Amino acid sequence: MERVESLKQDNTQLAIKVALALAMLLASLGTSIANIALPALATAFSSPFAEVQAVVVAYLAALTITVVIAGRLGDCYGLKRTLLAGIGLFAVASLICGLAPNLWLLIGARALQGTGAAFMMTLSMALMRQTASEARIGRAMGLLGTVSALGTALGPSLGGLLIPAMGWRSIFWVQFPMAAIALVLAFTMLPNDAGRAKTSSTGLWSALNATLLPNLLLNLLVAAVMMTTLVVGPFYLGLGLGLKETMVGFVMAIGPILSIFSGVPSGRLVDAWGSGRVLTIGLGLMAVGASLLAFLPNMIGVFGYVFAITFLTPGYQLFQAANNTAVMADVTKDRRGTVSGLLGLSRNIGLILGASVMGAVFALGVGTENLANATPSAIASGVQLTFLLAGVMVTVAIGVSAFARRSERALLPPEQER
Repeated sequence: MERVESLKQDNTQLAIKVALALAMLLASLGTSIANIALPALATAFSSPFAEVQAVVVAYLAALTITVVIAGRLGDCYGLKRTLLAGIGLFAVASLICGLAPNLWLLIGARALQGTGAAFMMTLSMALMRQTASEARIGRAMGLLGTVSALGTALGPSLGGLLIPAMGWRSIFWVQFPMAAIALVLAFTMLPNDAGRAKTSSTGLWSALNATLLPNLLLNLLVAAVMMTTLVVGPFYLGLGLGLKETMVGFVMAIGPILSIFSGVPSGRLVDAWGSGRVLTIGLGLMAVGASLLAFLPNMIGVFGYVFAITFLTPGYQLFQAANNTAVMADVTKDRRGTVSGLLGLSRNIGLILGASVMGAVFALGVGTENLANATPSAIASGVQLTFLLAGVMVTVAIGVSAFARRSERALLPPEQER
């Protein structure tokens, strides 16, 4: 009887994880799938690239602005109920995107889609924490890291298959049935009392404290470094090494593939060793990877780039699983949505800084903003400067982490400190 009951609980937990993982996958897929459609959109709407680019920017901007709001609403009205609303909004927005007769309606629908994605990303993490057992929080966070990487990696590939066959609208049509499935799964699989905490009388700023702020800063710095690889990598591989576009795409896919396979194992390590130790290991691997990217590709080319990525990417997944677990493990039920939203906000700000500030540093190192006319040696100089700075940023993150841990230990009573 006990074995049957245990098996039933395991199946329930699996169903919950599938529902939440699909919501996270969709939100990540929406982030990357539209990028590859920009040339087709420019042709379809006879619009300049700067206007068409707003299709991507609107999604990211809405996602960034609304992540904390989504978390706060989840704390106030129930995580499950609010997640269902977010998935529903994403589904409707996907439908509007597919039907949009002009570019500006498409941009507006993408902003709505990004808002729905903010609810899906934020509340999936909060609900995963809510429903995971104390001994498996790390694995739950690692699973979300895996599906997030899978969605980001799948977007360009899926778009590349759909657009030539069925046109640009197909990349939005395909998201509608997926969102409908996620909505049904979430409605039927998530327990009705999951996240139905009493509305907290405390405000947003009360969720920020001396323990949380260092983790948010670490999240920002690490996200900026990872975005740097996505911005600088294609220029180095294409212009610096002269690789064809197909080969550039293949090499750039190595990082996301490593992320997919290292996410869940990273979570298992967090459960086994503790978030503090794994976070330090993850940041150490990232520091090694960033330093190698500054020198090794200029010495041995694409093999040096790939070798450096094999340190950087698993390090990132170890960091993500450990940092998310450390932040979410001790958060009270009435603040899990808000804190999850703050994690998403810090990550998104880091992504924006990585794309803008680190992109500017790269151009400074190259010596010109017209990168298409830059020599391979100038591109190599830009890569070296950019990843030297990235290495410094990870080193700063290691220092922040060490200082925060010492401060936490100093606040412990003597009996707990031992």
